[in-house]
Amino acid sequence: MSNTAAKDRRLSNFVTSHLNEIGLLVVIALLYLVFSNSAHGFMSIYNQQNILRDAAALGIAAAGATLIIVAGEIDVSVGPMVAFLSVVLAFLLRWDVTIFLAIPLSMIAGIGLGSIAGVLRGYFNVPSFVATLGLWSALRGLALFFTNALPVSFPRNPVLDAIDDELLGLPVAAWIMLAVFAIFAFIAQKTVYGRSVYAVGGNANAAHLTGIPVKRIRVILFATAGLLAALSAVLLTARLGSGNAGAATGLEFDVIAAVVIGGTALSGGRGTLLGTFLGVMVITLIGNGLVLLGINPFFQEVIRGVIIVVAVLLNIAVGERNAKRAAQQG
Repeated sequence: MSNTAAKDRRLSNFVTSHLNEIGLLVVIALLYLVFSNSAHGFMSIYNQQNILRDAAALGIAAAGATLIIVAGEIDVSVGPMVAFLSVVLAFLLRWDVTIFLAIPLSMIAGIGLGSIAGVLRGYFNVPSFVATLGLWSALRGLALFFTNALPVSFPRNPVLDAIDDELLGLPVAAWIMLAVFAIFAFIAQKTVYGRSVYAVGGNANAAHLTGIPVKRIRVILFATAGLLAALSAVLLTARLGSGNAGAATGLEFDVIAAVVIGGTALSGGRGTLLGTFLGVMVITLIGNGLVLLGINPFFQEVIRGVIIVVAVLLNIAVGERNAKRAAQQG
């Protein structure tokens, strides 16, 4: 085979294996083209920073959800968990607990809440949808009960002000999101744990027979999602300046949509953090553009629902195409 033919073959394989990410980059470019010409102020620096701030809370939660879905599970509790943990952090600050203790405590609470879903799934074989749906209801109810559906204020805190500020022209929240994606991409691709998650998602029984601790991996996955929910709660609290039981409403659906749009298979075993990051940007850009265009908020929900359904259909089509291609090559 000549060098030219070999290069063409490598380029073809690269495009085929990254078809979803390339398609998302094209979609993002089209969204910028459309909204910059139709939505006043879309390209302003202030709005671009707002986009990154909005993407950060969604992206951090989506990073954890990616590995959960790769493992063949689902988590619908992230929205109420973020709201509940923001209330916990706000109460701690109101009770004069130092911020350097309040943030770790809220993160420990997130790990504990996530572990509940992980233990129910891993050791009691409760379907992850049912376990996290129970958490969804309980956490939303508890947050509203403890706050009477009112924001929980606390004295102004310089650390939270710094978190909501900018660093080198970008919001601090965006830097945190990029760091989280880099860490999770490394874990997913370069560690035994990451490869085990893909193996569990591909075939849990086969993974168990090869010695992979499936139950423990499931607990760690949901505990990690709880930790990331706590991190999102810190960013949300810093931005709002209060804890709010009604915050992050619908975040769980945006997270799932971003992960699926990013190419992660709902059946498990396939997905990348890069794809999820691009999916987060697509969801955030659409939401921001629709707000600037003055689209009715209720109709925005309709558009979001259509996007999720189309993304799932494309996800299924790509999965079937890849399976057919693999069968032909095998």
